[in-house]
Amino acid sequence: MKNFIKNNRGFIVFLLCFGFFRMAIADWNPIPSGSMRPNLLEGDVVLVNRIAYDFKLPLTDIVVARMADPKRGDIVTFFSPKDGTRLIKRIVALPGDQVEMRDEVLYINGQAAEYSEHKILREALENGENIEALRVTEAIGQNTRRVQWLNDVPARNNFGPTAVPDGNFLMLGDNRDNSADSRYFGFVPRHLLIGQAQRILVSADIKGNWLPRTERFGQGLAFD
Repeated sequence: MKNFIKNNRGFIVFLLCFGFFRMAIADWNPIPSGSMRPNLLEGDVVLVNRIAYDFKLPLTDIVVARMADPKRGDIVTFFSPKDGTRLIKRIVALPGDQVEMRDEVLYINGQAAEYSEHKILREALENGENIEALRVTEAIGQNTRRVQWLNDVPARNNFGPTAVPDGNFLMLGDNRDNSADSRYFGFVPRHLLIGQAQRILVSADIKGNWLPRTERFGQGLAFD
């Protein structure tokens, strides 16, 4: 063992540095489901900045330094408060916000979102079924994103009003009728955040022919 370590010191140091970088600085996250469509697609691999909000000791939730506060509209990776599954969703409401949804319309602090640029199209479900979807631009103040609803798919599109507790966030998927998010598992405490998704590194059509989607390589994720 001593000889192995001596003869491979450079490689071992590289592995340790790489492991630290992934666990503490930056990581990547494959997109396995359609919960963030139309903005993130199955087969996208996104770059996650692990120190966007907090610098933590690797493999722990111990915060060494706070870097910045999460903002509405940020796409983040986090551990589900329900079962610890690693998820990726969008922050819709911040600590202290009053949030409500009435018949799919989102309200933040009493202000209703505005919906424009309506587009009807067909979307494929995980079971292979194709159904009609409505895709729109959702805007609250200066914060905008494309979201969609699926026709005749049951989802919790009414809740609240409720206040987001201190140190917690409300997460929603952009594919509102096909997303397990805060409507089902509740608010997400800050210590469960992993990092901010900032860019698509690579992408492949995993639901089709598995060919690379080169037009998505390096694509940034807009934050308005």
